[in-house]
Amino acid sequence: MTLDAHKTHVTDRVGLNGQIPRCAHVDGLPAAQPEPPICEECLALGRPWGRLLVCLTCGWVACSDDAQGGHARAHYQETDHPVAGDLEPGSTWRWCFVHRRTV
Repeated sequence: MTLDAHKTHVTDRVGLNGQIPRCAHVDGLPAAQPEPPICEECLALGRPWGRLLVCLTCGWVACSDDAQGGHARAHYQETDHPVAGDLEPGSTWRWCFVHRRTV
């Protein structure tokens, strides 16, 4: 049995043919421009941040769950903006908070 970072069974999210179901949250995402590469919340608290994520709906930049704050998830919980991407140049990694998986 394989669990993801949220202790969800990975096989619970896989379709019958072994394919991961399509995530419609990536359809129609606006071309959001990322804000400066800092986590404003961590900066205000005087904390370091690790990997930064950008909200693909509005461009808000915040730390990932790997950091102490997990401010990208907090942004999703406040706004319901479903998809965030890695802020690293050239990265295509995206995370859907609704489905709790990469998309």
